[in-house]
Amino acid sequence: MAYLKVYRDKLKHNHAFLSELFKKNDIEWGAVTKLFCGNEDLIREIINLGIREVHDSRISNLAVVKKIDPDVQTVYIKPPPRKIIPDIVRFADVSFDSDIGTIKMLSKEAKKQKKVHKIIIMIEMGDLREGVVREDLVDFYEQVFKLPNISISGIGTNLNCLHGVMPNTDKLIQLSLYKQIIELKFNKKIPYISGGTSVTVPLLLRNQIPHEINHFRIGESLYFGLDLFSGKTIEGMEPSVMELFSQIIELYEKPVVPSGELGSNPFGEVAEIDEKLYGKTSNRAIIDVGFLDIDPKFLIPVNPNVEIVDASSDMLVVDVGENKDGYKVGDMLRFRLKYMGALGIMNSDYIDKIIE
Repeated sequence: MAYLKVYRDKLKHNHAFLSELFKKNDIEWGAVTKLFCGNEDLIREIINLGIREVHDSRISNLAVVKKIDPDVQTVYIKPPPRKIIPDIVRFADVSFDSDIGTIKMLSKEAKKQKKVHKIIIMIEMGDLREGVVREDLVDFYEQVFKLPNISISGIGTNLNCLHGVMPNTDKLIQLSLYKQIIELKFNKKIPYISGGTSVTVPLLLRNQIPHEINHFRIGESLYFGLDLFSGKTIEGMEPSVMELFSQIIELYEKPVVPSGELGSNPFGEVAEIDEKLYGKTSNRAIIDVGFLDIDPKFLIPVNPNVEIVDASSDMLVVDVGENKDGYKVGDMLRFRLKYMGALGIMNSDYIDKIIE
């Protein structure tokens, strides 16, 4: 049986590192928990760190947060689907918005529920995911300011998540200027510029963030300690808050090259044969995870002598070479995870989640 292990001490270490960093720079922040796919035990671990603001892209996950601690501020971090507006107002204290029709529906529902719903208006800054186009920004804010039961608590942007556009000082200065324009135009105060995500942390460490940026939402840095500019671990952070353990269910010395007439595999692919490898063998182990659980390109073997070959729907083949480590059937192999790999594992009902 494969299982995911989450190390509480490493999670606490990364939280302490980030909390000190943001405190030093007068920045408020919240933890993004969408990686945990609503797992109540793991979300409780986040709240127990002392985090008072939780961000997620699934309203059912925010409902779990409110069940654990109703006083934690919940933030829905994508434009809300209109069909779930009542639940957005019920379980999300704040939402990220970019459509005026949807905000009008939020206003109407918030009035019905006798609440004031806070919003952060997202601005398109080049990555071409969500965001109001900049030339429409003033007219957009003018309409929103007229709506009852809606409070604009911030202006924000999202970078790197679709086309890989990286944040830089110029883009963040532009975002700060848009806030100033709106405040001067309408004589309104906008408390937050939510310009920071995990990809922006390296800029903060290099003192390249305008001081007006005062809000971050953090997931990947908290769980993986990763510098998304360099692809390396941020100095002082832990890279392996979570690891996958999977059991060897078969191990034989086998040819490196398949034999027989080759057709398409279940993924529609035809294997390419390197004729130089004919006659060569290696020790191949099969472990009990597959594409149902994770795309193998997001797995990193802890042992450098283990090489991932490929996977089918529910089994993964690894090459252990001459098997100098003496692996046998029943042994567990350890893997670090990239973010999208951890997301797949968390979303799999077939993988146990253990907190250590």
